[in-house]
Amino acid sequence: MKILICGAGQVGYGIAEQLSIQKNDVTVIDNYADLIENINKSLDVRTIKGNGSYPDVLDEAGAGDADVIIAVTQFDEVNMVICHIAHILFNIPTKIARIRSNNFLNPEYENLFTTDNIPIDVLISPEREIGESILKNLALPGAFEILEFADKRISLLGVNIGESFDLVNQSLGSLTKQFPEVTCTVVGINRDGEIIVPTQKDVIRLNDKIYLICDSEHVKRVLTILGHRETEAHNIIIAGAGNVGSYLAKSLESSNSNINIKIIELNKDIAQKAATELGKSIVLNGNVLDKNLLEQAGITRSDAFVALTNNDNVNLISSVIAKEMGSKQTLTLLTDNNYNDLQSKLEIDTFINPRASTISSILRYLRRGRIRDAHSLYNGEIEVLETEVVDASPLIGKTIKEADIPDGLRFGAILRKESVIRPDGDTRIELHDRIVLFSLADSIHDVEHLFRTSQDYY
Repeated sequence: MKILICGAGQVGYGIAEQLSIQKNDVTVIDNYADLIENINKSLDVRTIKGNGSYPDVLDEAGAGDADVIIAVTQFDEVNMVICHIAHILFNIPTKIARIRSNNFLNPEYENLFTTDNIPIDVLISPEREIGESILKNLALPGAFEILEFADKRISLLGVNIGESFDLVNQSLGSLTKQFPEVTCTVVGINRDGEIIVPTQKDVIRLNDKIYLICDSEHVKRVLTILGHRETEAHNIIIAGAGNVGSYLAKSLESSNSNINIKIIELNKDIAQKAATELGKSIVLNGNVLDKNLLEQAGITRSDAFVALTNNDNVNLISSVIAKEMGSKQTLTLLTDNNYNDLQSKLEIDTFINPRASTISSILRYLRRGRIRDAHSLYNGEIEVLETEVVDASPLIGKTIKEADIPDGLRFGAILRKESVIRPDGDTRIELHDRIVLFSLADSIHDVEHLFRTSQDYY
């Protein structure tokens, strides 16, 4: 595919990196010379210094025969103009834009983004996606990663293995035999920063971070087996009343009546705005690093502390303080990937990466063949995908062990009609199976090959 990316910041860079690895024809446009230079030094893509909302710049970038344009500049208005020009002047088939402000995302204005108005085919709202992700974490505090597939019938969980798990050093095969009633497959292990796609002979060790794909109805049972018996959060403190913090508070207010929310916001104007818009939440104007204020907010009795300010250092430090003062769970928004290795050392339960969320959302819409859904993890090192077996697929009628599955892939679960199946080597693939699998980045082309049809070639 020929893809234009407007915006060379962290998100634009990340998208360009992954799409270029997958052999797409990528051009990146940005007005800032230092961002363009950074991409030139690191990536095998074409770059243009200029404003992506200018027709002549888009023309120079090759908009006339582009398949996709992705607008991820820092400004919503610029992203909307880019998509409008791409549609009117260049008729680019797929237009993707990041829109961050809640003012544009109000359901009352749902007709705003249509072909006849502002022609955006795929609208990405990282703030909302982050908010939805946090809601899942608060509902299932034993997992640091929660993704849903196959109409929410299948879930991926990321779980830390701690001392409360009393079956360490047992093989995955033996664990499967001990719990035959649980439809669940361990598909990945992060051990000291190395990603392992395990076999039934591999063992789970203390301090592993494991990824499991399971029947969604078995999620709580799986967490209990792994030693996680944390209860759903009801007393929640949110640091930051910006777009993400406000969205999260509103969602919690509407979805759960038995909940107590306190929001701490440093900026007085933002705090007053949040206090006006929220119905049940208590908004405190002050510094979240102030221990006295945290104590006033009830940190010693809190089930969860969620750090959502626009400052990574404040988010990290406040989360450490909150944990030390008694918060049962800490969730921390981080934009800088260099901090990822600090998670276990600082005893922070979950890191939330807005960049990864946005990149996953965009890549989800650009997959070839019969890939229905895709999520990127660990800076693109891992992808979790939902695929469908359709007519002419080379998998139909084969067992998994006959299908020559690469080592970097692991089938996690199959939705067949109304049943969720835990696959093994003898499972025979059928037409219309929806398969959720775990893949290392190097194996993505193998996935596309396995699920191709005769119409899926460019």
